[in-house]
Amino acid sequence: MNRKVIIYLLTTALLSTVPFVEAQQPPKVPRIGLLGQAPPTDPQVEAFRQGLHDLGYVEGKNILIEYRHTEGKPDRLPGLAAELVRLKLDVIVVSGALATSAAKNATREIPIVMAVAGDPVGSGHVASLGRPGGNITGLTNLAPELGGKRLELLKEVIPGLSRVAVLSDPTNPIFKLQLSEVESAAPALKLQLQILEVRESNDFDSAFGSAKKGRAGAVSTLASAFLGGHRKKIVDFAEKSRLPTMYHSSGFVEVGGLMSYGVNNSDLYRRAAHYVDKILKGTKPADLPVEQPTKFEFIINLKTAKQIGLTIPPNVLVRADKVIR
Repeated sequence: MNRKVIIYLLTTALLSTVPFVEAQQPPKVPRIGLLGQAPPTDPQVEAFRQGLHDLGYVEGKNILIEYRHTEGKPDRLPGLAAELVRLKLDVIVVSGALATSAAKNATREIPIVMAVAGDPVGSGHVASLGRPGGNITGLTNLAPELGGKRLELLKEVIPGLSRVAVLSDPTNPIFKLQLSEVESAAPALKLQLQILEVRESNDFDSAFGSAKKGRAGAVSTLASAFLGGHRKKIVDFAEKSRLPTMYHSSGFVEVGGLMSYGVNNSDLYRRAAHYVDKILKGTKPADLPVEQPTKFEFIINLKTAKQIGLTIPPNVLVRADKVIR
């Protein structure tokens, strides 16, 4: 066999192995980021992971998650968003208007999924719910009318109630919208409102002190990612002041709060996993309409009611979706 033939055969043999080697390359594992004020141990974050699991994703195996949370300091969001962008992730999942703004300002290329957002159109994050455009889509928990319903429930639980302190975050883009709703609902219920604004974690002590001095008979919260990030602290202050408090999210009741009525945020987080799945499979965020909440929940904590000496009327108790005893 001459030299040219030998070289030809060797070359052919080497080239024939290339497809085999390429076929042996492991598939790319997608990487996503999770940005917000809730830590990785938060039940809502767990709901998101469960949503991914239901779709066949196993963290650490066929999907990787980079967690970034504020640890109670919302001003860290822009820096954390920039960190995630530098990692060149496949998708960034955000929670809340501030986190959405931070991610949007950090990237126009990486797809962004809103797990929970207040008013994405009013905040300028998407062009419309049906046609979001750009690189952002996801879910909104916008339901400002629920503020009036919370006041109604408080009035039923405490028939003689005449004054309610409203704990709110004025930096929330939908603060004015929510406030307008509760102010509109109050006169028909013969309730006077005391608006308590909190901007940082050190404000809660003085806020509940003002509620007591103002002779509020109860407290109601307006939806806010900032308040949600400090739920345990707020619940502790409410218990210490012995003020019956109605919260906007079930997460407060799960850590000892009295009652909550609002959007089922865990459901939104689970649904956010479907957005991630579709984007990883090639769908563009601009082609995925923003979904609105479909599940709401009323939760009562009877243990907390007993601690503050409050009796929940039976006709209210039977309407609860969940009762913690």
